Amino acid sequence: MSTGFLDFDDEKCKRCGICSFICPARSIKSDTGPSAWRNGLPRLMPIAPGISECIACGCCLVPCPENAISITRPFRPGFFFKRLTQTKDLKYPKRYTENDLPELFDLPENKSGKNVSESESSPVSPKQTRAQKLRQLKLLKAAVASFIRLNVEEIREGRFVANIIAKRRGDPNDISWAQLLESRARQVPAKNFLLYENETFTYRQMDENANRIANFLLNNGGGRGKGLGIFMRNSPRFLDIFFGAQKIGMYLVPINPELKGDGLAYLINHSDVEYFAVDAELLGSIASIADSLKNINQLIVNDIEAEADNIAIPDHALLLSDAYAMPTDNPGIGHNPDDMCLIIYTSGTTGRPKGVVYHYKKSSVKLLTFFAYILLREDDIYYTYLPLCHGNALFITTTMTMARKATMALSRKFSASRFMETLRGYNATVFNTIGSVIPILMKQPEKETDRENNVRFVFSAACPTEMWEPFENRFNVTLYEGYGAVDGGGKGIMNLGTAPVGSLGKPTNPKEVKIIDENGQPVPVGIPGELVFKVKKGKSAVAYYKNEEASRKKSHGGWLNTGDLVRQDENGFIYFVGRNTESMRKSGENVSAYEVEHVIMQHPSVEEVAVYAVPSEMSEDEIMTAVKLVEGQSLTAGELRDFLTDKLAKYAIPRYTRFVEEFPKTTSHRIIKRVLEEEGVTEDTDDVMTA
Repeated sequence: MSTGFLDFDDEKCKRCGICSFICPARSIKSDTGPSAWRNGLPRLMPIAPGISECIACGCCLVPCPENAISITRPFRPGFFFKRLTQTKDLKYPKRYTENDLPELFDLPENKSGKNVSESESSPVSPKQTRAQKLRQLKLLKAAVASFIRLNVEEIREGRFVANIIAKRRGDPNDISWAQLLESRARQVPAKNFLLYENETFTYRQMDENANRIANFLLNNGGGRGKGLGIFMRNSPRFLDIFFGAQKIGMYLVPINPELKGDGLAYLINHSDVEYFAVDAELLGSIASIADSLKNINQLIVNDIEAEADNIAIPDHALLLSDAYAMPTDNPGIGHNPDDMCLIIYTSGTTGRPKGVVYHYKKSSVKLLTFFAYILLREDDIYYTYLPLCHGNALFITTTMTMARKATMALSRKFSASRFMETLRGYNATVFNTIGSVIPILMKQPEKETDRENNVRFVFSAACPTEMWEPFENRFNVTLYEGYGAVDGGGKGIMNLGTAPVGSLGKPTNPKEVKIIDENGQPVPVGIPGELVFKVKKGKSAVAYYKNEEASRKKSHGGWLNTGDLVRQDENGFIYFVGRNTESMRKSGENVSAYEVEHVIMQHPSVEEVAVYAVPSEMSEDEIMTAVKLVEGQSLTAGELRDFLTDKLAKYAIPRYTRFVEEFPKTTSHRIIKRVLEEEGVTEDTDDVMTA
């Protein structure tokens, strides 16, 4: 079918109705509409383009997932603007204007190759100024962008719209982080990409530094398929190595800088890295396990961030400072799409960490770019204190900042007492955090300056429901809640202010989400169960490095097992309850450690808490809690039990209480309960049964 300006390929067209919905002139008619696409109904009704109404704006080309629409004539901007002024029934979402427009699509070109805004020869209405014409064009593009924004929860596949651009270019593969950086360095070279303490780096400077690292690695034997471990705290040098290694096709393995001993040796050996970058101050951790390391051929020491002058650096080690004397030319090697680009290890809070594999062709960069255009602005300053060795800071903050051409602000480590001061110092407009940190911030002494910040919103994960609104009110911010995991296969749920407080939101497609009991059966509304996501037939949702058995178990029976307990209300909103492995059995009842912890955290003297199971003389569990008190506060086990008596069922009140100075933690500030469970009932533990 043809409109005279557009051709519709009947064989390619799947009758999804997106084009009819997006058309501002209503020149494409469809009896199915976008609801058929959203709900997965049969797409049988034909699309009937109208000829007289078409204004040749090209809006329908952009979202078509099947490339079924093409332009039959060269684009004529003059004709377009003339028809635009004659078309009275244009429908633009009023919520968005050109000021909100994501620069997702380039301006169309005329025959001369000039941008529409540069064309001076178009026969347009003299009543229209150049600015008015550009505004009209931007509004048309805003219609496309608004469609994506307003319908994001109805998109069946999270990657669906994100891959449209790739499909148009004929490239089904994803891109690497290094490629995204290179793109931004060309587009906005002088814009600040990274703020770190007293240092500032533009996109061009970051790309040049990455090229230096790439050439440095090449000169020392690095190349495609080889692994590089990064055992460093947050710094610009971490990112330089991350981008630089990808420029020559290596795979990266970020490792928690707090690890020591056997746990550290296990990750280094298991990941098969031959190159290893380490902060000078962490050399002691490597020296203590040197005899057990099997594969490392090159040790690269970050002497730039050295906190002391007397650190002994091995003679055979390469100095990172030497890399910054290398040429800034791009080595031009690239990568093989099928190769690994990244292994991120799970926190290992309940067992040995598992390495989640990402390949260059499925790096998730394009998916994150899609969400970046929905949520961020180019003038945002996106702050994180979370460690770059984990997915939150690396995927969410770093990738989305680059995707949106925004600015990233980074701290070396978390400081509760200086948190808001740091935010103001960076003039941050967005930051991300995790639920375990919010109670720590709320326990800090209140200050008159708490509300003085420019933060638009906060990305949070598992924020305690009772602290949600108090946190927003105290710090003058808006919380967005999200659910996802490094080993979650790209699945997730978000509450962008459209769901009740404490909720994760609704699933994108309810048919692809279930909440099940231990027998794999759906649970009733309001009853906690494990959250599982549907996996495409014949595909593995997650690949664990050298652990096929764990990979199979993760997506058993066509469903991805998250290991997380949630409940769903009668309106379909989902609420986080806790880890499945943190469910305890007492008096014939299931007890959620997460819910008990939230009640204990309501005590004003408690700063942090961990609830876990220890062996019982009977067949079930005994519940134990470890408590860290607010500085200067006091509390006894008996007083804590009295506090819980009218707040928890009797069987859910911990039998054992232990007060600790500090908790064993991951760098993402999660308490490592496995260590506490192994320690069990210690000599300093109070037993209410003997009190």
